[in-house]
Amino acid sequence: MLDSKALLETAVRAADDKRAEDIVALDMTEVSLLADYFMIVSGGTTRQVQAIVDDVEEKVKAAGGPEPRIEGNKDSKWILMDFGDVVVDVFTPEERAFYNLEKLWNEAPLVDVKDWVKA
Repeated sequence: MLDSKALLETAVRAADDKRAEDIVALDMTEVSLLADYFMIVSGGTTRQVQAIVDDVEEKVKAAGGPEPRIEGNKDSKWILMDFGDVVVDVFTPEERAFYNLEKLWNEAPLVDVKDWVKA
């Protein structure tokens, strides 16, 4: 079973493999009881959003992680994946700007993910 940081890394790498944009991870351990980490990414279209979700789910499962609870469907502009300790939000850019989760959780420190993404 993956610990929450390894699950986050797996999710970040999977999203990056599908060319997710503006990958942000928030350390929620001191801010919320909901999860250890929130990951927020953008996909340019609903089709790319779904591709990101599919790849994250597949790679987390292959690494020994849990099945996520998923909110949203293949035509959604925002899909939430709840892995328990890690919550992944995949948005189109417009939806991400509208909901602005980074501002909502602005007291949560950022997790440095630069070593997990391709330059």
